[in-house]
Amino acid sequence: MTIRLTDIWAIPEPSRYKLHFARFNRIDQPLDVFVRSRAEWQGWQEFRPRSDQFNRPFVFSVIDFYREPDIWLFGGVWEVVERLPDRYVVSLTDQGRDFIGRLKLHSPYRQRGTRVNFEKRMDEFTVSEVLREEYSGLEFPGHDRIDIGFGELEALIRNGRADWRGALENAKGVYLIADTGTGRLYVGAAYGEGGIWSRWREYVETGHGGNVRLRELLEDRDLDYCQTHFRFSLLESHSVRIADDAIIERETYWKGVLHSRGKLGFNS
Repeated sequence: MTIRLTDIWAIPEPSRYKLHFARFNRIDQPLDVFVRSRAEWQGWQEFRPRSDQFNRPFVFSVIDFYREPDIWLFGGVWEVVERLPDRYVVSLTDQGRDFIGRLKLHSPYRQRGTRVNFEKRMDEFTVSEVLREEYSGLEFPGHDRIDIGFGELEALIRNGRADWRGALENAKGVYLIADTGTGRLYVGAAYGEGGIWSRWREYVETGHGGNVRLRELLEDRDLDYCQTHFRFSLLESHSVRIADDAIIERETYWKGVLHSRGKLGFNS
């Protein structure tokens, strides 16, 4: 049975609301932003383009749940407190507060505009799911199914998501970083204290993790480049009991298989 948003939430005077469809802005996925920093997510409501698009008292925000087509995560109702020439001043209201980060809605909306009149689209929303807890990042899919972007990894690390941390702290392995901006690959190994989790945390903090060629790549770039172009995957994982030399040997093997030395990659 289809349950519409309006079946579970009576919103009086919808003409007082703008609807914000938050989508990828060529740097960040708003879902990753929401997970890693609520202050940064508020900044998405405060951004003001040249035209006054948030020209109503309230903003009903939904977030592209980009791993599931046509699914949007409720991100709060914001009051527009002040309209400055270069930004909005907003305040999170109590409206639907218990649904923030939990209510997943379905809408086929794919038009270009991201800020539209609420009453024109509210009837299109149907309830997909109500999560037991606020969304805090992708569930751990298994060591052999990891393929995530830098932004997703950053959100998981910043929040210390327990399922990911438990699985990766207790594993050594060989990993791959793919730079979709250049098409080049980097093969690395994680075998120190804290396992894969600790090694990947270094990339979240620096972007390059200490690698010489990645550091060179980022000399004239910032972490925005990493968030846009870096993807992480595990080529193989092992128990922390395996000898470090065995991990290093497997790292060397994968460097050869993927030709990640020289022009095709970032390995020396």
